[in-house]
Order: sequence, then structure tokens, then C-alpha cells
Amino acid sequence: MTRRVEFSPSWFGSLGTPGRYAVAFVIVAISTGAAQLLHEITHSTRVGGAWLVGVLVTSYLVGSGPGYAAAVISFVIYNFYVTGGHFGFEHYSPEDVLVLLTFPTVAMLMGNLTGRVRDEAKRAEARALITAVLFEGTREFSASDDAGLIRARLADHLAAAARGQAFVLDGEVLCSAGSGAPEPMVLSAAQALAAEATKEPRTVEAAGWRVRRLASGAVAGWRAEPAPDADEENLLQILADAGAAATSRAALTVAKADAEARARTEDLRNALLSSISHDLRTPLAAVLASASSLQEFGDQFDAKTRHDLTATIQEEAERLNAFVTNLLNMTRLEGGALDPASAVFDLAEVVDRTRRRFERLRGQRKISCTLGEGADVAMGDPVLFEVALANVLENAVRYSPEGATIALTSFPRGGQVVVQVTDEGPGVPESELGKLFDKFYRGSGARRLPGTGLGLSIVRGVMQGMGGQASAALRTDAPSGMVMSLMLPAVRV
Repeated sequence: MTRRVEFSPSWFGSLGTPGRYAVAFVIVAISTGAAQLLHEITHSTRVGGAWLVGVLVTSYLVGSGPGYAAAVISFVIYNFYVTGGHFGFEHYSPEDVLVLLTFPTVAMLMGNLTGRVRDEAKRAEARALITAVLFEGTREFSASDDAGLIRARLADHLAAAARGQAFVLDGEVLCSAGSGAPEPMVLSAAQALAAEATKEPRTVEAAGWRVRRLASGAVAGWRAEPAPDADEENLLQILADAGAAATSRAALTVAKADAEARARTEDLRNALLSSISHDLRTPLAAVLASASSLQEFGDQFDAKTRHDLTATIQEEAERLNAFVTNLLNMTRLEGGALDPASAVFDLAEVVDRTRRRFERLRGQRKISCTLGEGADVAMGDPVLFEVALANVLENAVRYSPEGATIALTSFPRGGQVVVQVTDEGPGVPESELGKLFDKFYRGSGARRLPGTGLGLSIVRGVMQGMGGQASAALRTDAPSGMVMSLMLPAVRV
């Protein structure tokens, strides 16, 4: 919330011209009463000090003009006291003439000086208010990239600085502050100013409002009470221009963010297309080569060669199927179309079926499977869990060296069933662990191998959709390797 500095010296500052002169008459009357009281107490006619004090107070409270009027009226009344009510020249002594000449001179000087000091103090206080609002406004503008918020706060700050009303018009968006919206005539002037071909800031007068076209194309207007002097008007214009600069900066920031997002999207799209083309082309080439070899030379091959070729076709077709399935699953996850079942299923059967799928792909690697007691059933969707486990196991096979052992284990923990896949691959730097499940992210050690970076992000989405979790950790019992954990709710008995 913006701290608003108010200028309110007293209720005298809100009086119009008739009210200020009325105050002067009242103060003269009070001074006359005081002089009369002094006259009765001292029996002296030299009581001009009472009126001098009145002139001083009048000038301080309501300004120089009423102070001059008070000085003139006081002079007439004091003259009456000095001459005892007789105004003929024969009733004036030289001393009376000197006193009467001195009184108006002193009264006028006092009224002038006091009024000038008062007026200067008011101007200084008004400038201090506008300067404080300008400082606070620019600080607030610099901290925001929201153009709408900046426009609204600019209207608030202008109204506070002008001690009246203000508005900011940007296209069809109107932000107003103070006591109500501006009159239609003022808005028409603002729209005409905004429609001008020139882009230079310009200020015009409209029905008591100051309307300024800003460099950003918006228009700001304010009505100050009382009217500001030239310095105050300059500060108000600086405040309006500062808001316009902040609005332009916010628009540029948004445009920059959009451009960066489009560039990132384009980079991801290019990377995905490149990866997809590679991942599709490689198995397709193997399938086509094997199929064409069987078609042309099948009769010339022995049984073992034909078996190897048909096995290649099956393996590469399964690889293509897994790849397309991952793409479809990612589309379903992002579109909110994933609708996992929630049922008790045989975890041991799903784990064993997934393990057998990789028998032909594991090469010289070994896959061990150990299911702990109390971890043979779980709550979730068996089909989706198999998708998640297959993605994790595929990574383990891909990155583990020939001859390595990949361990599949399960155990209960804290109301969950945990299935862990432990490999002997190179692992990843610890700083990359938190990014492994991000879409399209591939660890620094994985970029030499084909892949899209979708597998683990699908794993996380699928597990979360079933009310479970997925996590990754580095092995602490071996020089290298990863431990991937899939956690599902345990069956409540």
C-alpha cells in the first residue's frame, strides 16, 4: 500500500476568497476588543500593538491580501482611538502623526512578510509532497512488470500529488483516482490528444484539468486543488512521464519474455523433431533391411539367419511401439486425459512381465528380481505402472555396460510399496538429479545416445496420476550407478 503524504495545514487553507476576508474582519474585531480592554485597563490610547498582532495572525492564517485589508481597517480604528473620535487636523499632535504614520508602515510590512513566509511555506510543503510521491511512485514502478498495475498506481500517485483527481487513459483502459471519474469533455480531450500523429509528450488544458500525452501513447490527466505553481506542475509531469516509462518497460519485458518463450519452444520443437526423426529412422531402417533381406534372399538363408532377421524385426517394431506409446502418453498427460484406474493388482506379476520384455534387449547384462515380503500387491493401475516401470528399466539397460547387473527389488515402506531399479551405469552429477524428470531434459552423460528426454517425465506424470511418486538417487554402495524408485499406495488390510 502506498504511503500517501497529505498537505493539510488547517481548515483555513480550504477557504475561498470571501471566507478568507471574513476571517480577516473577525480577527480585526477580536483585536479591537483586546485594544479596548487594554485602553480601559491602562487609560492609554497607545494600544496599536493589539492590531499589529491581529494583522500578523491574519497574514499567517489566510495570506497577504486579507492581511493588507486587516492593516487598513486596523489603521482606521486605531486613528479613532488616537484622536478620541475627532478627525480634524487640529486634533492631531506631532506625536500622533508620527504614531499614525508608523502604524500602517509596520502593519503593511508585517502583513507582507508574514504572508510571503506563509505562501512560501505552502509552496515548499506542496513541492515536498509531490517530490515524496514522485520518489515513492518511481520506486514502486521499478519493482513491477505489470502494465495494468503501473497504470492504476500512476493514477493513484498523480491524485495524491495533485491533492485532487487524476486518471490514466491507455487505449480503452481507463484508471481513475480521487473523487470520481473525469467529465466526458475531459476524456474527449484526452482521446483527441492520444490520436495525434506526433509521439512527443505534450500537455494541454481542458475544463480545469491538465491532460498530458505520454511517450508510451497513453494519456494522463490531473486536477490539482489548489492549482499548482510552475515547479509543482513540472514535478507532476515528471511523475506522469516516469509512469509512462515504467509502462513501456513492462511492455518490453513481457515482449522479451514472449520472445524467449517462443525461442525456447522452437528449440525444443527442433530438438524433438530431430530426436524423433532419428529414433524413428533407426528402427525403421533395421525393419526394412531385415524384411527386404528375407524377401529377396530368404530361401538362401539358413534357419538361424532367418530367425535372427525376424527377431530383429520384432525387436525394432517393439522399440517403435514403445516410442509411439511414450509420445501418446505424454500427449494424454499434457491434455489431462490420463484416467488411471485405482484397484488392487498383483505387483509381482507386473514386475515379472516387464522384466521378460527386456530379455532380448538386455544383451550380456543380467536382470535380477527380488520381491520383498508384503510388497507383492499394490493399489493403482497395472497397465500404467507397467509403462512407468518399462521406461525406468529401459534407461537402466541402455546406460549399463555389458556384463552389468540390474536389480529389481520391492519392499514396503511407510504405507507404500516401493519398486526400485538399481543399475551400474555412469549415473549423473548430483546437481542434475532434480532435473531428470523434466520434459525433454537429458543428463550430460546421456546426450551421446539417442532419446527424446520424455521417458522419465512420463514416469513422474503416470505415478502422480495414480497417487504415487517417482524419485532418483545416486548409488552410495558402488562407485557409480542410479537408484530409481517407484512408490505406490500399499493395500490397506
